[in-house]
Amino acid sequence: MDITRFIREHKSQWTELEELLKQLTKRKNRLQASHINRFTELYKAVSAHLATLQTHLPGDETTVYLNHLISQAHNTMYQESNKSTTQLRTFFLHYFPSLIQARGLFVGFALLLFLLGGLLGFLSVWKDPLNLSLIMPGGMAENIDPSKTADPRGDIHSPLVSTAIMTNNIRVAILAFISGVTLGIGTIYLMVSNGLLIGALAAVFMQSGKSYVFWAYILPHGIIELTAIFIAGGAGLYMGYRFFVPGPYPRKLLFLESAKESAQLLIGTIPLFVIAGIIEGYITPSTLSLEMKYVIACATLLILVLYYLYGNSKRSKQKQLTL
Repeated sequence: MDITRFIREHKSQWTELEELLKQLTKRKNRLQASHINRFTELYKAVSAHLATLQTHLPGDETTVYLNHLISQAHNTMYQESNKSTTQLRTFFLHYFPSLIQARGLFVGFALLLFLLGGLLGFLSVWKDPLNLSLIMPGGMAENIDPSKTADPRGDIHSPLVSTAIMTNNIRVAILAFISGVTLGIGTIYLMVSNGLLIGALAAVFMQSGKSYVFWAYILPHGIIELTAIFIAGGAGLYMGYRFFVPGPYPRKLLFLESAKESAQLLIGTIPLFVIAGIIEGYITPSTLSLEMKYVIACATLLILVLYYLYGNSKRSKQKQLTL
């Protein structure tokens, strides 16, 4: 290992972490959420540098220096974390959106897998409607009747139904995340299979001339719900990626770090599933006009975009998390 080259490549990060440590201990009242986020990023990166040096040069003075630096950072980070009363607000308003941006490639890939499944499902049922029974789980295909979409649904407005929907959606997201342990294979399957279901249903309703009605009942909750599923899927895919591509650092260390980061992505989706569940339980089956449901769908999309842009607005001049 070329220690001189290693120091030259990473010295700037070590120096930046030292400066942030001084700010955390001396000028706490001037700190912003962006400083804390950057401190966390540097802590992870320098920890990986330390692990590399401990593996190859355990007795080197640089290893001793980094060990001391990380010890200080660890104590400071958890001390500040325990004192902070705005931790949740900072996480959801800034850190979570920035994490989505940093892992946007994987979230986007999850979206592409879903769209691929949707296209396959649509084409399959469009070519032969009997294929619907092969795609839909259990006996659901027999109960699908586009002509009854807008019929009254009894106690569908019940809070119990809304809670059941939230629980099911969160379960899907957790499965997509946990499937990252299967090196991403399980996550890929979940994304494609969910796309197959939507695509197959879209074909059935289009063949019946009910597409306008179908999407009016899907989009109000679906935009938020699917966004959360794509984020959870991206988290699972990132875990699988890190196992295959650990970079210059120990595979186990990077995999564990990616698991922590992916778990944060999953946690961030929970409020989205709660909101989607409320919409699906109350607004989707309501007697509101189809046009109003489309307006609600557009509003949810606009709110998501604004939330994402606002969350990243204070981080635009900072480095993104290292891929």
